[in-house]
Amino acid sequence: MLLGQAIFLIFANFSQICYYLKMKWKLTYYSEQVTNDIRKWPQKLLAKYLRIVDLIEEQGPNLGEPFTKKLDKDLYEIRVKAQEGIGRALYCHVIDQEIVILTAFIKKTQKTPLRIMKLAKTRMKEVTL
Repeated sequence: MLLGQAIFLIFANFSQICYYLKMKWKLTYYSEQVTNDIRKWPQKLLAKYLRIVDLIEEQGPNLGEPFTKKLDKDLYEIRVKAQEGIGRALYCHVIDQEIVILTAFIKKTQKTPLRIMKLAKTRMKEVTL
């Protein structure tokens, strides 16, 4: 009888581990405007962005460079580079398995503009309350 119980416990724990491994992350957008901004990106940038988003949904928000980078305490960026330029999408992890894309832009300077950082932080406070 003890062997049967042990096998059951091992199987139950294995099933629970498999469930968590299969869980996908949910990616949402702060607003329709953010979605539209990304849709306007050049084709190759958009294709690379979508590939990174797929990876995030499968593996979680902390892929690391060259795909993602931590900018601040709870603020991260998706890093996209192609012949047409460099795109960035700033995001935060809200609750459970949810990630919110707060803003997106095409980089024109080396540093992320201060106004974009402020906007992302303001939006992050709104969605994490």
